[in-house]
Amino acid sequence: GSGDGQGQILQRFPEKDWEDNPFPQGIELFCQPSGWQLFPERNPPTFFVAVLTDINSERHYCACFTFWEAVESPQPQSHARNGEGEEEEEEPSSPVQPAQLFAPKSLVLVSRLDHAEVFRNSLGLIYTIYVDGLSVSLENVIGNLLTCTIPITGGAQ
Repeated sequence: GSGDGQGQILQRFPEKDWEDNPFPQGIELFCQPSGWQLFPERNPPTFFVAVLTDINSERHYCACFTFWEAVESPQPQSHARNGEGEEEEEEPSSPVQPAQLFAPKSLVLVSRLDHAEVFRNSLGLIYTIYVDGLSVSLENVIGNLLTCTIPITGGAQ
């Protein structure tokens, strides 16, 4: 009714917590600080980075890229009824067309390193692959983004 909803985590990597780096609780609330709401128009994508501090005073940089996806409004179809609760025969009523609404969807990257531009580029790449419907598995994209070899100083390229 009010358009307010609750966020939920649809997919995460890694799927299970790492011992030294647990998954931040309540991150779905953090992604939409004003609340999860449906809007009648598609908003432009947004990006922000916030710093969360855990119980051990360790910083976690949370980059959030939010875009908007079309969803159908769950409006019920109406029929004309008389006072007895029976449908009237004279005036057939047409089904109500549901209005198109847009819901936020967020991609979040959590890191102990402060590299906002790298976060923006990485989340932008994931978004582009998702929106363009490319036949690349998200698991492979994430794996490739998180796995890189850094040469030692003075070593071979």
